[in-house]
Amino acid sequence: MESLNGIAFFVQAAEARSFSGAGRSLGVSSSAVGKSISRLEERLGVRLFHRSTRSITLTAEGTLFLERCRRILSEVEAAELELSETQQMPSGRLRISLPLVGPLVMPALTAFMLRYPAVELDVDFSDRMVDVIEEGFDVVMRTGEPTDSRLMSRPLGSYRLQLVASPDYLKRHGVPELPAELSHHACLHHRFPSTGRLEPWPLTCGPDAEELKLPTTMVCNTSAALLDVATAGLGIACLPDFMVRQAVATGKLLRVLDKYIDHQGTFRLLWPSSKYLSPKIRVFIDFMVGTLFAEMES
Repeated sequence: MESLNGIAFFVQAAEARSFSGAGRSLGVSSSAVGKSISRLEERLGVRLFHRSTRSITLTAEGTLFLERCRRILSEVEAAELELSETQQMPSGRLRISLPLVGPLVMPALTAFMLRYPAVELDVDFSDRMVDVIEEGFDVVMRTGEPTDSRLMSRPLGSYRLQLVASPDYLKRHGVPELPAELSHHACLHHRFPSTGRLEPWPLTCGPDAEELKLPTTMVCNTSAALLDVATAGLGIACLPDFMVRQAVATGKLLRVLDKYIDHQGTFRLLWPSSKYLSPKIRVFIDFMVGTLFAEMES
């Protein structure tokens, strides 16, 4: 039991990056945390932290040990949950990271909260590539194929990018019939916050066509703003179908160059690999998989 307490103190200190911060979270003094970690280091025969008067940082051995310790604590939590009533009633804090696609995820999130009121959602809306393990997220939503072997994943659904503009804009500037004609249009671009690069427009122009150099009338790191600008009649934007579905259905936006678009993306849920999933994580994953794209696919 003393070893398990030492592991819990170590993980909390690593995440808080201070003994005092860990002590506050655990309800003990900073000296108690420091002594527990010192005993753990002595037992292991390695130093887990570099210490200074202002901060602590993990050593290489500490970083390796941290990942294993998180798995150990996760297994202990899962074992306790299996033997408790919370297996029947999911509850507790659930920390999730979602991309800035509010119109897609908010209906599902609010429905989840209504069905599972005992689960407390701590939501980080961001387009940056979070580190699921290091930042302590329970579940994250991402596009593309998973590349981190420490994570499990399930697909949520697929989407396509589409070029859209308002009827007023197309009346004033004409409807482009070929991708090359975009060079004479106001093009509204999305910039990836994590890399600073512009999201490429998935246009197929043929093997002999020259590389397209699109005007950058506007560059923005959130797609929601591009949707507003395109709807206002200020240019052509490349946006996912779930964002423009309603505007296209009501005639506020029109699709252009559809036959030249070649794209399909996939949203996935990812979470730290573990033999057992806590009830709150399990029901969240199952609910989102069954709900998020249900309306689009119906």
